Amino acid sequence: MIFNLLLTKTIIKMKKLVAEFIGTAWLVLGGCGAAVLAAGVPGVGIGLVGVSLAFGLTVLTGAYALGHISGGHFNPAVSLGLWAGGRFEAKDLLPYIGAQVLGGAVGAGILYLIVSSSSDFTGVGTGMGAFATNFYDANVYGVNFGMVGALVTEIVMTFMFLIVILGATHKNASPGFGGMAIGLALTLIHLISIPVTNTSVNPARSTAVAIFAEANAMGQLWLFWVAPIVGAILAGFVYKFMAPNK
Repeated sequence: MIFNLLLTKTIIKMKKLVAEFIGTAWLVLGGCGAAVLAAGVPGVGIGLVGVSLAFGLTVLTGAYALGHISGGHFNPAVSLGLWAGGRFEAKDLLPYIGAQVLGGAVGAGILYLIVSSSSDFTGVGTGMGAFATNFYDANVYGVNFGMVGALVTEIVMTFMFLIVILGATHKNASPGFGGMAIGLALTLIHLISIPVTNTSVNPARSTAVAIFAEANAMGQLWLFWVAPIVGAILAGFVYKFMAPNK
């Protein structure tokens, strides 16, 4: 009886981790794939607005497809923010974060295989921002934003992302619309912050593409772990204070 109960709990946990793995892979493949493959196509490219929509759509579709299984975090910062807000158990943090990082890496690996199949392929590109990597102190979009600007941007954007997530999924919120609000929030975040950092708000997404990019991306990766986590945990505590108890 005890063995069966433990087995059932293990299977349920594995299902959640698989959902987080798939959801994060989808986010990286969809969002970063749009940036790498479709943003700059001459004449018909989707541009930064299209990339912003792509990231929002990956989260929106992933939330409705997998949210009922795992909660649809797809982001270590989201898991930590939900924990800080009293919505997620600490014992599940490391397994979730591990599944998210691995899923993101697989999504980036699939994207790399697609990109490298081109007859014109000579590498993922040079310079910060190549292969949809995140950056600071880099003049990628015509303006050079420094480390302080990148930190502030990533902390504030992740803070607001978690405020939306916690509010849209609160028991008193309108049921069924959480995924839409969250997806649109991520779209807006990208519209604001792509020129500053290429928009992370997600350490797993940043790590995934940095693995396949040049050394500079990995060297700056610390900021895209620290800032989103700080912003997310602050949001969790703030929303927990604000939220109605009933």
